[in-house]
Amino acid sequence: MKRNSNIVPLSRDHHFGLLCSWKIRQGLSKKIDPKRISVYLDYFWNTHLKTHFKEEEEVLFIKREDALTMKALDEHRQIEHLVNRITDDPRETLLMEFSELLQEHIRFEERVLFPHFETILTEPELAEVGKQLDLIHQPQTDGYKDEFWR
Repeated sequence: MKRNSNIVPLSRDHHFGLLCSWKIRQGLSKKIDPKRISVYLDYFWNTHLKTHFKEEEEVLFIKREDALTMKALDEHRQIEHLVNRITDDPRETLLMEFSELLQEHIRFEERVLFPHFETILTEPELAEVGKQLDLIHQPQTDGYKDEFWR
């Protein structure tokens, strides 16, 4: 699906989120210690995901307060809450729940929410989103050294 160029940076970030989910599942399938995986999750949350959520919320979601936007915001809070629970208690079941929730959330944003914004926002509004993202968005890279998923 062709994405409006003004929100492409957020879509590109989603690739890394899906990769995070995959890495967690791979690690769990290889019986890697959940504590070791939780260290990666803490890194990913603090390095990428928290900033990504903030950008979506402050640049894009603020444009419309409707049911779809509220669903995405609620999912952001659920994911954050789950990250905090995993930090306190790194269990396999919680890591799997996180992996599934993050993947479902990204699919929702890509398949439902972003197309919704592309439909309801005007070109000037989308251009403003793009301009704001140009000022604050840093492209994600994945340089985590402990490749537990291999």
